[in-house]
Amino acid sequence: MLVNIVPIGNSKGLRLSKSLIEKYQLRDRVEITEQEDGIVIRPYRSPRAGWAEAFKKMHENGDDKLLIPDMFEDEEFE
Repeated sequence: MLVNIVPIGNSKGLRLSKSLIEKYQLRDRVEITEQEDGIVIRPYRSPRAGWAEAFKKMHENGDDKLLIPDMFEDEEFE
């Protein structure tokens, strides 16, 4: 797909088609990463997006149990 770079105030920008915006669920922010041969534009996702739902499912499945105990039997507290 060929896209023109257009002036936006004192800057320049890219206009993306509605179909691309919908297909990749682009919102108010995007993540741009540089690669050796160009740039990659991805939808911005919060690092913890979906955690609440995942934790809820873990709890429902009983997968939220401790793997090691909080305290060891030989542990002494002052």
